Amino acid sequence: MDNDLSNYRKSYEKHELLESNVPENPMELFIKWFHEADALFAGETNAMTISTIGLDGYPKSRVVLLKKYTYEGFIFYTNYESEKGKAIATNPNVCLSFFWQGAERQIIIKGKAEKIAENLSDGYFESRPRGSQLGALVSNQSQVVESKDILEQQLKKLEKDFDGKEIPRPKNWGGYIVKPVEIEFWQGRPNRLHDRIRYTLQDDYNWLINRLSP
Repeated sequence: MDNDLSNYRKSYEKHELLESNVPENPMELFIKWFHEADALFAGETNAMTISTIGLDGYPKSRVVLLKKYTYEGFIFYTNYESEKGKAIATNPNVCLSFFWQGAERQIIIKGKAEKIAENLSDGYFESRPRGSQLGALVSNQSQVVESKDILEQQLKKLEKDFDGKEIPRPKNWGGYIVKPVEIEFWQGRPNRLHDRIRYTLQDDYNWLINRLSP
């Protein structure tokens, strides 16, 4: 099978990114871009790709949902015993990326992932729909399962067991915060002369700002 995609081309012409109008702190620019994308374009603006180095030495990327961001970092939730959880436990260096096609923008974040406090994970778990709470109990994420029917049977059993009861957060499920050490903002531009502005965290916790060649 030979599918030639060499003619797939798009001209990027919506915005530009200049050093003269970027803030000193990259989180301020992230917040601005996030809200602009969220207001103007359909889809899950908080969908982000997280890349980890697996126990087999291979990098692996998958999409997760950003659930909170602060000046300290980016928070998402998962099963700690999943493939990504085991990878983070071994090597906390991860990469996050956002691509907002409608805005012709991409953000790439290098950082270190660490578990958030248990009470914060408890609070978020309590806010989830009951179906999502039960799903977290049923799923041994990333593990081989014999069939879909088994999962559905286990879910039905838990629905009966917890009917009218509070559902506890599994101890192997909770949040991570990714604390950035480098954030790159990519703005598509005509003729492939894309704007790339990189923020690098310094030892004094200020950010060094550089323009990168496209």
